[in-house]
Amino acid sequence: MSLGLSREDVMGFGCCHYQEVGEGCDTAFTMESSRVTFGRGCLSEVGDRARALGMRRVALFTDAGVARLPIFGTVVESLRAAGLELGVFKDVSIEPTDQSFLEAIRFAADLRPDGYVSLGGGSVIDTCKAANLFATWPSDFLTYVNAPVGEGRPVPGPLKPHIACPTTSGTGSEVTGITIFDLRSLGAKTGIASNALRPTEALVDPDCTATLPGEVVAASGLDVLSHALESYTARAYVRRPAPARPTLRPMSQGANPWSDLGCREALRLMGLYLERGVADATDHEAREQLMWAATLAGIAFGNAGVHAPHGMAYAVAGLVRDFRPTGYPQEEPLVPHGMAVILNAPAVFRYTAAESPDRHLEAATWLGADARGAGPGDAGEVLADKLIRIMRAVGMPNGLRGVGYTEADVSALASGALPQQRLLQNAPREMTRPVLEGLFQQALGYWSP
Repeated sequence: MSLGLSREDVMGFGCCHYQEVGEGCDTAFTMESSRVTFGRGCLSEVGDRARALGMRRVALFTDAGVARLPIFGTVVESLRAAGLELGVFKDVSIEPTDQSFLEAIRFAADLRPDGYVSLGGGSVIDTCKAANLFATWPSDFLTYVNAPVGEGRPVPGPLKPHIACPTTSGTGSEVTGITIFDLRSLGAKTGIASNALRPTEALVDPDCTATLPGEVVAASGLDVLSHALESYTARAYVRRPAPARPTLRPMSQGANPWSDLGCREALRLMGLYLERGVADATDHEAREQLMWAATLAGIAFGNAGVHAPHGMAYAVAGLVRDFRPTGYPQEEPLVPHGMAVILNAPAVFRYTAAESPDRHLEAATWLGADARGAGPGDAGEVLADKLIRIMRAVGMPNGLRGVGYTEADVSALASGALPQQRLLQNAPREMTRPVLEGLFQQALGYWSP
């Protein structure tokens, strides 16, 4: 759905605090999302929904850990009960790489399915998206990868239907047209962004999070929190150059009234339930609300886009040396995505607050901060202080030093983040190399040991 607004409409759209439309900038925004089914037990609907989408031969993507859980059996049983032929790929890598994507693509090309189901976290869903893309529209691997890393060519046409079943309350990949991977030759993450990648349907079952370790809930929940914060504070859509044609309007449109709705509620839920959901796996209310927040924030950033904390996170995750977090597989060094994002966030929001202090203060308040008496000049510190308090409460490391980086790594981190122009250009303030180096320096540590 596309909304065309006049200057007067934009200025009077609820209490959205949008600036006047910039010269040559857009006056409309487009709302997109997968079809979403949310609720306990809805995972068992996957077979009926796959058959309704015309699937006969299904490629099921998951990872080795999820494949050992009862929820995997639920999905397999539902698909087989619907009379569907099934091929299973269990070798998804946590924090996937170009190499792991290529293995998944070969599997899909050999199977030649007419539909896809993904069961897992963002890594599984993203891998399934890539397999669907390249098996449907074969090409050199960097053809569709975001420029300037890849060629950034548009996807030629529609993909096969894909039902995404998230098992973590975090990435929002089940409702976005984005897939992220680690390009080993670059030493940083990059991705592909296209509406064609957006799953056809999402089955969001809070029961899937019952067995998640608290450390995973913390990292994935902080990813949700930053999705909402970044989308809400992104450059407004009325400050983005108008596309040459309406169909070229990007998914990352900037802050807009539709995305704002999801951001606000997601932040409120994070403030209420994140610490509870991390501390107690039997707190079903908290984990259900975190799953709902993840869905809301996923739809929000799928239309507004994220910015600097995510762009910087790709370098933090890509250059990891020895860090192995508890609650995750220990075979290889890893900075979980949500952790890599939130470690940058306080530094970034201190900097971006000067552009939209009202939005930064509102966001802090929805998270539970006491902003009484705070003025525009206090916005960045109020929000950063609230984020740091949450990080400490859920056991995050004390900045980038906590995951193994030092001052000597700042230049390399900035080099890894700089190619993420799709994200950095969505920030409300300019993200030059000197700015990025300053932000990484500030993100090295936030509190006294």
